[in-house]
Amino acid sequence: MSPLGKLLVIGFGPGDMEHITKRALDALAESEVIIGYNTYVDLIRPLLNGQEIVRTGMTEEVSRAQEAVRQAEMGKKVAVISSGDAGVYGMAGLVYEVLMQKGWRREDGVEVEVVPGISAIQSCASLLGAPVMHDACTISLSDHLTPWETIVKRVEAAASADFVIALYNPRSGRRTRQIVETQSILLRYRDPQTPVGLVKSAYRERQQVIVTTLEDMLNHDIGMLTTVIIGNSSTTVYDGLIVTPRGYQRKYTLDATEQVLKPHQRLRTEAEPWSLGAQEDRALDTLQGGGAMSASPEPSASSAAVATQARPQAMATVQAAPAKQTGAAPASLAAEALSRLAVGGKLPGEANARWSGQAPAAQSAVGTATVATTGKASGGFGKPALFEVGVSPGVGNKKFTARQMALLAEVAGDDGELEYTPDHQIVLRVPCADPEELVGRLRDERFIVMPIGDVFKVKACDFCNMEKDDAVPVAEHLQVVLGGLQAPKETSIALNGCGMACYGAVLEDIGIVYRKGGYDLFLGGKKFGRNAHAAQPVAEGIPGDQITDIVENIIAEYKEKGHPNERFHKFFKRVGIVAGFRHEDAPATVEVNAVCGD
Repeated sequence: MSPLGKLLVIGFGPGDMEHITKRALDALAESEVIIGYNTYVDLIRPLLNGQEIVRTGMTEEVSRAQEAVRQAEMGKKVAVISSGDAGVYGMAGLVYEVLMQKGWRREDGVEVEVVPGISAIQSCASLLGAPVMHDACTISLSDHLTPWETIVKRVEAAASADFVIALYNPRSGRRTRQIVETQSILLRYRDPQTPVGLVKSAYRERQQVIVTTLEDMLNHDIGMLTTVIIGNSSTTVYDGLIVTPRGYQRKYTLDATEQVLKPHQRLRTEAEPWSLGAQEDRALDTLQGGGAMSASPEPSASSAAVATQARPQAMATVQAAPAKQTGAAPASLAAEALSRLAVGGKLPGEANARWSGQAPAAQSAVGTATVATTGKASGGFGKPALFEVGVSPGVGNKKFTARQMALLAEVAGDDGELEYTPDHQIVLRVPCADPEELVGRLRDERFIVMPIGDVFKVKACDFCNMEKDDAVPVAEHLQVVLGGLQAPKETSIALNGCGMACYGAVLEDIGIVYRKGGYDLFLGGKKFGRNAHAAQPVAEGIPGDQITDIVENIIAEYKEKGHPNERFHKFFKRVGIVAGFRHEDAPATVEVNAVCGD
């Protein structure tokens, strides 16, 4: 050990005692001073035996490194602790940077030992199955130290190269948009159904493991303690576990007891037509006249020498060959078509453009609601683009006429489909070359026509078969003014015509209940999920001439301040006050006289 002391930069793994290495335990025991972030010190406190402790909070990494170097230069053994691996977003690099600034040299400066630990990508992968069995990378979404433009380039590169990606520091209280932007980038390159694992506090007391998809990942809680692992194009889910194949199925039969290729044959070039060596052989064959490649399993020494000399030229020929720029291959278009059907006809951005043969659909106003149309749309291979729209006979009216049903059947035909939804509308999906003409036909038959996706949806009860219709004008006004407007995330505005609220308005994002001549307002419901909850009652007895203005103000504030893909209940909690209504974590119960006919 240097007479100046020693720096032990220790990664102690995920945080439980079973996954810390023996060398890390020994290094902690031999240290005189322990320096670390408050949470990390608490995690390893049972392992300490009276050492001096220097603990600091977030953003104090530089001061910790400086103090560690100072104490080591005084002759002490100093442990600088990190969770996971100290060399993966940990303290190892910063300690070296501080030493470099001081002109430190290995031969005569303080001794430094970096003690490796299990990083989050490894510990989280073990809980998910085997998602990191092929080429993978880690990307931190924290832009406190790295320019966001740089992070975007790295995400783009990893996504386009089909890496398995582990996202560190995905979201914090202040950094909420980064994970949203990252998902948007990934969806340009990956199937929406790509498996995604979310692991929070791996191997700690509050561990949480979720298997979801790229499309649905933001519907789950993601924070600073979460590691997000995104699969590649071959990743699959089996019995709740995420598995990324290594590629053995290319060469081996996994359910056979005896393999076709014998051990001595398995590493030969002819058994690996995808390899660099096979490319070189094909290029060499082209240079030598384009004849069939030699089938001799054991080339002579002279022929091997010729091949070795010719290969640089052959590979130059391969590399110089221009890449074909003819658009997506038929196989990839077919895969995108299947993906489109799997997600209800929706594909993001560039994938949608490749399927329809044009730029992504523009938003054109038709009437008061906005429906995505593209004029004369043409799909891949000359097919019409797949058009998707929601239709209903009215806000409160749940009865379709025979003419309306006949029109839907005619429009859907043999190639389209009709899906009834819990939102009391029918989703029509049909190949369509002229969406504007179709929307016009539907509206001529007195349908309400609504775009599908992240829009505001107005829905209501049937007002007891229209016998209690006092609140119908409010519902119709909200539909005309707000229905179909673009939203940060799909948002339901629901109105019930009496205190029974039998259509569940109080469970929706924004709920309105007409009662005793006034309107009760509920905000921030979450209808689905294990932590589903009713909306918070924020006002009672709002006069009819004020309720629509109040709801419009709420919507305007959400549209202005809501983050992309942020659900209304999360927005309400984050901002605290919306249109003068304050969010409460534990809302008080409002007693409602729910007798019909009040």
